[in-house]
Amino acid sequence: MTAGQATARSRHRLLVVEDEPSIRSLLESALRLAGYAVSSADTGQSALLEIERLAPSLVLLDVLLPDVDGFEVTRRLRAAGDDTPVLFLTARTDLSDRITGLSAGGDDYVSKPFSIEEVLLRIEAILRRTGTAGEEIPQAAPNVLRFGDLLLDGDAHEIHRAGQYIQLSPTEFNLLSYLMANANRVVSKDQILEHVWGYDFAGDARIIETYVKYLRKKIDCFDPPLIHTVRGVGYCLRLPRGRTEAQAP
Repeated sequence: MTAGQATARSRHRLLVVEDEPSIRSLLESALRLAGYAVSSADTGQSALLEIERLAPSLVLLDVLLPDVDGFEVTRRLRAAGDDTPVLFLTARTDLSDRITGLSAGGDDYVSKPFSIEEVLLRIEAILRRTGTAGEEIPQAAPNVLRFGDLLLDGDAHEIHRAGQYIQLSPTEFNLLSYLMANANRVVSKDQILEHVWGYDFAGDARIIETYVKYLRKKIDCFDPPLIHTVRGVGYCLRLPRGRTEAQAP
C-alpha cells in the first residue's frame, strides 16, 4: 500500500454490520490494518442508528441479521434518501438473492466464505465508482450533459428530465453519465463495466442489466424512452427511430 493509498483510506470510516462475533472481529482487524477507520454493529436496527450517527463512507452489511435483515436495512436507507454505498456479505449465492439485494439498493455483494483480499478489492471499487475514494480518483461526471429534455449536472450531482428532479444512487448516476457522454453510440457491457464499475470489478456482469432496469424505471417513465438495448451488443441512449433530438419535449 502506497502512502497516497494510506492517506486516502484514512479519510474513510467503514461500518461493519455482522452478528457473528468472529467474522465481525476479523473484518474490523483487517480493515483497520488496511488503513480504514472502522466501526461495527451487530443488528439491523443498531446499523441504522450508526449510519445516521456516523455517516460512514461505506457499509459492509450481513444479510442474515437477527432482527432486520440486510436487504430491509438497505431498503429503509434508500427510502430515506440515504445513498451510502452498501456491500452485502451473504451466504446466499442464488442469482435471485443477488438480484433481490441489488434491487434493494445494494452496490455489490461478496459471498461467504470470502477472502479479505476480495473484500478489500470490492470496497475500493465501490468507493471509486461512487466518487468517494479520495482526491487521487478523477471525477467521472462531466459538468453538464444534455440530451433532449434530460439534463445531468455533474457539479450539483443532479438529474432532471422534463424539468423534474430525479433521484439516482451514485452508481445509477455514473451509469447514466457514461450513457449520456456516449449518446447515440452503442456501448458494450465490457465498456460499461470498465468505465462505471472499474476494470478490477469481480462481480457478475448481469449487474449491468439490473442497473439499466433501475434507470429505465426512473428515466424512461417519461416519453419518449431513451435507453435502448441493442441485442448482442450493448446499450444506447438515443431517441426512438424516426425522432430527432429537436423533436424531443
